[in-house]
Amino acid sequence: MKNIYIVGFMGTGKTVVGKGLASQLSKQFLDIDCLIEDRQKRKISQIFAKEGEIYFRKIEKQILKEISLKQDQVVACGGGIVLDKENIQTMKNTGFMICLTCRSEVILERTQGFRHRPLLNVDNPKEKVEELLKARACFYAQADYTIDTSDLSISSVINKVMEYVRAEKN
Repeated sequence: MKNIYIVGFMGTGKTVVGKGLASQLSKQFLDIDCLIEDRQKRKISQIFAKEGEIYFRKIEKQILKEISLKQDQVVACGGGIVLDKENIQTMKNTGFMICLTCRSEVILERTQGFRHRPLLNVDNPKEKVEELLKARACFYAQADYTIDTSDLSISSVINKVMEYVRAEKN
């Protein structure tokens, strides 16, 4: 089976959906952000603070390339992985891109209180979320399948992805 890459903005449910999906499919689950933190031996917020976003995106791209060499994986990707067209091509060449979306107010609700989100550590997080969603919309639109998770349970989202995967197999 091809890889399933779950993309989307922070707070849309990529990790929790990815874990549930991998379990249901009996596939390996990988979280690129966790892999980055493990390899760098520090939190993403520390990487952003010390080396900046460009350095982070370089590490993210390297890890995606490594992951893409194997199949049968469910991969939760960082929210900005789609900003690099080579990353999109890598994901499309080796699997399906499933984009999880969500209304901005739901994202804020889901991410409030989490200081490990460097892009939201600003004076006006709502404005920042809306700005980033708008800037990334054309990248997220390149996914093979999109699901709005705003009003869905985790199991409902997993079921929708499973329907898509089954349809693609046939």
